[in-house]
Amino acid sequence: MVRSFRRAAFPAVVALSLAPLVACGAGEGARTLEVHPDSAAASVGVIKVQNAFVLTQPNGPATVSARLFNNGRTAQTLQSVRLSGSLAARLIGPKGARSITVPANGSVLLGGKGNPAATIDTGSESLRDGDVQTAVFLFSATGPVSLPINVTPANGYFKPYGPGSLPATTTPSPSATGTATPTTGAGGTATPGSTDTATPTGTPTGTATPTA
Repeated sequence: MVRSFRRAAFPAVVALSLAPLVACGAGEGARTLEVHPDSAAASVGVIKVQNAFVLTQPNGPATVSARLFNNGRTAQTLQSVRLSGSLAARLIGPKGARSITVPANGSVLLGGKGNPAATIDTGSESLRDGDVQTAVFLFSATGPVSLPINVTPANGYFKPYGPGSLPATTTPSPSATGTATPTTGAGGTATPGSTDTATPTGTPTGTATPTA
């Protein structure tokens, strides 16, 4: 009886010991613990590019999503991202900058609301879902970091990092600038921007005398 009780108690103890580990991964950052075996990664020197994908949508631009790590002591800038077939991404950094800074001992996420972006303005004939593209990330000090990345639709897990996360571009409407039309009074001089009627000046040259 005692032996059977011990056998039943052992699995319960193991389950209780693992419970805190499971709870730790159930918080707000639990998504970062997910494993994606098909995601691409490459390292050159102090730079590492991880979880890189080309994310597409039926109409409109595509985006390159990736996590950029800089394990060096000085910041580096991502200067360009190029894909196979001479496809170049347009980098959108803070305040519309054309380069993206990766801080020392830090990381930057490409794609997602509020993050820097790398967009590709091309049609669906150039990027087909399921294909593999060779991506080259060019950094200011490390140089090029090349790796093959998958082309996949921006659906499901990838939706928050795809083209739909880009801010909508609106064309500013021209501000209305009213121009006052000058008015001219009888015998007077027109005053720009004035709506009052000019008062004639001067002395009459003669007085008409009525005849009987």
